[in-house]
Amino acid sequence: MEWITSWLEFLAQLGAMGIIIGLAVEWIPSEIVLAYGGWMVSQGTLHFLEAVIAGVIGGTIAQWFLYFIGRIGGRPFALKYGKYFFVQKHSIDRLDSLVEKHGSVMLFIARFIPVVRHAVSIPAGISKMPFVLFTVYTAIAMIPWSIAFIVLGIQLGSHWWTIKEVAHHYYPHLLLSTGAAMVIYFFIYKWKQYSQK
Repeated sequence: MEWITSWLEFLAQLGAMGIIIGLAVEWIPSEIVLAYGGWMVSQGTLHFLEAVIAGVIGGTIAQWFLYFIGRIGGRPFALKYGKYFFVQKHSIDRLDSLVEKHGSVMLFIARFIPVVRHAVSIPAGISKMPFVLFTVYTAIAMIPWSIAFIVLGIQLGSHWWTIKEVAHHYYPHLLLSTGAAMVIYFFIYKWKQYSQK
């Protein structure tokens, strides 16, 4: 915990740029960085909009690394080195076909699933999804994610470090909403396939 606090205190001296760096290198989970950003907002050292913009930029840059692991190195490289970016083989296997079939929609939906939100970037790279499209969908998904954890950080104040524990209460609702979105999307997808026959 001490090294996390020291790292975040260093980033805090950089203001919004600190959030960008913290999310881009992701030595610690994005939820913690964003919650700390929320605490900075509550202290008046950072504007809310600045924190959100920094969250979107930093979170998007972090996914670029994973995208290019898949795009440049291909599947064998991703399977070998993905673990160093906290991405497991089973996550890549599970998402491969989904990203290939449903592309940007699956990329967007997966951003809100805690277990696979990072892993989905690698199959996107492997399938050679256009980089601009990947960036746009990732950035859009990072907006509500950043706002949610910055707001929680503001509410927690000096207890920002409990964000992981607090967030667990919200994950079931997040997963339920994401699951509903997936069901609706696949229903529309199948209906379009049927209507074209």
